[in-house]
Amino acid sequence: MIHIKEKQECCGCHACVTACPAHCITMRADEQGFLYPVVDKDACTDCGLCEKVCPIINQDTSRKPIKVYAARCGDERVRMQSSSGGIFTLLAEAVIKEGGVVFGAKFTEHWDVAHAWTDSLDGIAAFRGAKYVQSTIGNTYKEAKDFLLLGRKVLFSGTPCQIAGLKRFLRKDYEGLITVDVVCHGVPSPLVWQTYLADESSRNPCRPPIESISFRDKTYGWKKYCFHIRYAGSNNMPSSGNVYMKGFLNDLYLRPSCHACPARSGKSGSDIGLGDFWGIEKHYPQIDDDKGISLVLINSNKGQELYDSITKEHIQAQFEEALSENPSIVQISPQSEYSRQFWQRFHRQGISCIEPLCRKAGPSRLLLLYLKVKRALLGILKRR
Repeated sequence: MIHIKEKQECCGCHACVTACPAHCITMRADEQGFLYPVVDKDACTDCGLCEKVCPIINQDTSRKPIKVYAARCGDERVRMQSSSGGIFTLLAEAVIKEGGVVFGAKFTEHWDVAHAWTDSLDGIAAFRGAKYVQSTIGNTYKEAKDFLLLGRKVLFSGTPCQIAGLKRFLRKDYEGLITVDVVCHGVPSPLVWQTYLADESSRNPCRPPIESISFRDKTYGWKKYCFHIRYAGSNNMPSSGNVYMKGFLNDLYLRPSCHACPARSGKSGSDIGLGDFWGIEKHYPQIDDDKGISLVLINSNKGQELYDSITKEHIQAQFEEALSENPSIVQISPQSEYSRQFWQRFHRQGISCIEPLCRKAGPSRLLLLYLKVKRALLGILKRR
């Protein structure tokens, strides 16, 4: 029987819920808005399957990628809608053109984030772009398995812990499955996210409905990305210094398991890893146009085969070059010393407590990296 003693012992992947043959496990949100499994002990048969599929109880060993690339999609429209170089879209298109199915995280009608699937090229757009909120996996592990049993190819994308959960749930390697995980700094609280949106709505009650949300808008460039909520019928521009992003970058409200991540550093078992190739201007300036460059980590022959099938612009790189500016590939995000204070204040003050705590905390490692990249870019532009 799955039993969570400490919050760090659960990443919220839903593998135990989906695997339970007695259907006696449900996911419930705690006071921080994160989902955790709750077992109906009277209905439990003590089969132990929930423990066998848990990616925290059953962690794999770390591994390095077999190849590393700096790559970008040739379609600038796709690249501008993507967080980095648009390579995910190319991989997804290749799978769907073979009659396959693609799983990814998308916004719901209420602007929560949840996993879903599509088998149409038009449906891929909803999965583009980083979403700095933990997504709800729901029943997608079982849906992916059902498609695989039907003989359809499946590309499943998610955070490393979500991919590890899927692999544990499936309990065998399906030839038609391609897994893609993202370089993950950590997943913020859905409760904080919804509270932020509610606060925005209450302060601007006359605003039209939200049309789109981008956590990584590239209006001012990839390296100077901004958070942007676009409202229906509005041409409002993105702005820097968003309070929700500040709290995220300062590690105030990440899921506790993110500070003891069971799946980064290649432990997820993914076929391909995707992220941002920060520092590209130092190593391969010829491919950098400040519109986004994907870091592609090839972890298996199956991943290499799919990657080789897409049309892209790329350069083979060294793993150490990618690590130098994107340490989240292997490094766990430390818990902020102000995280406990945040939760104490949040339940009394709401979103207003983020700004003063960020000032006390000072810039996080991720924020310092962003500022370092920004300064380097400005230096290059001045020399031109």
